[in-house]
Amino acid sequence: MESYFAFMRGKTEMNRLRRFNVIMGVLHLVQAIAMLILAGTVIQKIAEFQPDIVQFFVAFDPVQQILVVESKVLFALPFGVLVSLFLFISAGAHALISLPNPTYHIYENDLGKGINRFRWFEYALSSSIMIVLISTLFGVKDIASLILIFVVNASMNLFGLVMEQLNAGADKKNLKWGPFVWGSLAGIAPWVVILIYMFGTGNFDQVPWFVWAIVGTYFVAFNTFPVNMILQYLKVGKWANYLYGERVYIILSLVAKSILAWLVLFGAMQPAA
Repeated sequence: MESYFAFMRGKTEMNRLRRFNVIMGVLHLVQAIAMLILAGTVIQKIAEFQPDIVQFFVAFDPVQQILVVESKVLFALPFGVLVSLFLFISAGAHALISLPNPTYHIYENDLGKGINRFRWFEYALSSSIMIVLISTLFGVKDIASLILIFVVNASMNLFGLVMEQLNAGADKKNLKWGPFVWGSLAGIAPWVVILIYMFGTGNFDQVPWFVWAIVGTYFVAFNTFPVNMILQYLKVGKWANYLYGERVYIILSLVAKSILAWLVLFGAMQPAA
């Protein structure tokens, strides 16, 4: 009888979590649609902000008889559309794990093992798009650099999935922290590039307010997600229940992505250099 009640409590908690995912997905979707409308029709400056993405390549100069580095514009980045895509992806992920029964059951079974593969795949895609957009705001326009930034950031999130897979069912005294450490190092790398661009001139007082806001917001978000993971694995207080940590991830995702997306979107209204 006791096991039956425990089973029913678990089902009730999962049903609540399913509804919670639907609500969070709707909130992401509403913001994504609003951003798309603003970026496409309402605020002209955002619609017009489409930084040129360039490619550097080596060519032979027949006059000087040497190899020289040249560049060409590949395409204009649809900045406002991609900011909204950042939130559309999150909305889609919430819908995927809460609406269709087949994927919901995978989500439910994984949570029972202390794993959420959908979270890490979604983060790998959405946060990598965002870090690329932030990079372009700071002046990183080289396609090769942006691809590397995307891949390294995606790798950081996939290390999170490996962390959960390696430690599924493990006691907190026997945890394998390797993926957490390597993922953290991978996550720092794109910001080294961004900070080099940000402080290249050394004139910190000339850095616009929205730049500091973006850096500060991302720094806080960057640290709160791993803190939540640590609390989960150390089973501190309510985090002893994996589902509690899952709810915290969902809340952190909505808050961090919403603030960051709006900051980055209006960062596109910066004065032209």
